[in-house]
Amino acid sequence: MKVTVDLALCQDHGQCAIAAPAVFRINDEGKLEYDGEPDDSLRDEVEEAADVCPVQAILVQD
Repeated sequence: MKVTVDLALCQDHGQCAIAAPAVFRINDEGKLEYDGEPDDSLRDEVEEAADVCPVQAILVQD
């Protein structure tokens, strides 16, 4: 699984970090950091994170 976040679109709301904390996190500067190739066992959480993103900045690919 490959995860891409359009950082130009992302507004750092952090909903993804709540839905999938093993993949997405807000750093000390308040900016999003993420694992671009998380384990497939996290797919449900990652897809939920993409769904709850207010600006739909997360793309999940196989």
